[in-house]
Formats: sequence, C-alpha cells, structure tokens
Amino acid sequence: MANWWRSLGSVFWALDRAMGGQRRPTRVQKWVARHPIGVGLCVAVPFTLFLLMVSREEEPNDPLFAVVFGLLMGLVFSLTAVSERLRQRRLKRLGIWDGS
Repeated sequence: MANWWRSLGSVFWALDRAMGGQRRPTRVQKWVARHPIGVGLCVAVPFTLFLLMVSREEEPNDPLFAVVFGLLMGLVFSLTAVSERLRQRRLKRLGIWDGS
C-alpha cells in the first residue's frame, strides 16, 4: 500500500512539473495558500447566492440544490488552495523558493 501511495505522489509531482510547478508562486498564489477556507467561502457564497437568484419559486428543492452545489464549489476551491500550499511547501523543501 505504501508503494502505491508513493507512486501516486510521484505521478502528481511529475504532472505538476510538466505544468510549470517549479516556478516561484505569484502574490495571489501566496495569498490563496495562506487562506484556503477564505478562498472557499469567497467562491461558495456568491455562487450560492447566484443560484438562489435564478432558482424557480415553484420548485421547493431548488434552494437546497443551490446551497449544496455552492458548498461543493467552495470545497473544490479550498482543496485547490490546499494543494497550492503543498506545492509551495515542496518548493521550499527543494530550495527553489525561499518562502518570501
């Protein structure tokens, strides 16, 4: 099981390198990595409000759908921010970036 997990990590970091993951992070990427919950909320709240605005009044499940889908979008963006944090931690560990 450990070898499977390690090979999955190796594939992830190889894909990251291929997509330019060895470059220094921008100012926005640094902020996103520091505030993953805030990023999720900044996406989830407006998305939920938008879906609530366009929902039909005669459908009782539309508000529930809007809230659930907004939370899922916030979760996706939060997990993306956490992966950016891991990428920046790896850049520090490899000596590519000093963390400033």
